[in-house]
Amino acid sequence: MLNILQSDTSKLQNIILPDSVQKAQFAETVQKLEKLSHMDYRQILTDLAQEAGWIILKIVLAIAIYFVGKLIIKWVIRVMDRAFTRHNVETSLRSFLRSLVKALLMIVLLLAIVQTLGVNTSSFLALFASAGLAIGMALSGTLQNFAGGVILLILRPYKVGDYIEAQGQSGTVESIGLFSTCLKTPDKQTIYVPNNTIATSIIDNYSQSETRRVDWILSISYGDDVDVARREILAMLNSDKRVLTDTPPVVYVKELADSSVELSVRAWCANADYWELFFDMNERMYKELPSKGINFPFPQMSVNIKQK
Repeated sequence: MLNILQSDTSKLQNIILPDSVQKAQFAETVQKLEKLSHMDYRQILTDLAQEAGWIILKIVLAIAIYFVGKLIIKWVIRVMDRAFTRHNVETSLRSFLRSLVKALLMIVLLLAIVQTLGVNTSSFLALFASAGLAIGMALSGTLQNFAGGVILLILRPYKVGDYIEAQGQSGTVESIGLFSTCLKTPDKQTIYVPNNTIATSIIDNYSQSETRRVDWILSISYGDDVDVARREILAMLNSDKRVLTDTPPVVYVKELADSSVELSVRAWCANADYWELFFDMNERMYKELPSKGINFPFPQMSVNIKQK
């Protein structure tokens, strides 16, 4: 019991401060109140109003710089387009340079706005560089696509308007962007192929050459006259103005298949006429050759049954 009373007494001594300490704390409180009573609240409010006005002015100025900068960027892009048109710059290069210049100008505009708001641009640039390094490591694939776009513009394996096939996709090149190439398929689908993958893959460009060879594989029945088939097919091709005469069309016996004789038909035409000539001749051969004694066989199999 005595021990409990002694512990309670020690706790009360810790809670109740000595008179000298209490007097010192009271004097400090009085001094703080005196300082508050001598403060000029009007001056404080005036300073706060001035600071608020300056902050609002900087915000309004930053907004004005943003809109003026956007107008300047649009004007620069229009001037670039006129210069490209005047100097006959290739369309694919135009698209790439336009995107690159626009991105750089937007970064400059952002730095101008940040500096107007009072942020130290040197520290901001250091932070931006550090963030750029981290983002670059995280988005290494995107940077590779950018490098792939540069390679495509330097080597120029294709340009806007070419019909190409790459990475299992085919279509007409609509644009070559900073990171991807846009293809438009014949059935009006839009496909974006990453520049890095397309720059390192096999590209079939069907539009680089002005002429193109059209190939048909025609199956006729055994017993049909090959010479008659050749003569009729060549007559059809020579009567079509889209078939070029510089390299005459030819008909070869390609293979003696299981149930038919395979004929290889080849003719040259302008690149733009390829598909129309291909489909039109398919239809003409189907309609006209049977009247000349040339038949198209069905797959057949002979089965011999031996009875014991």
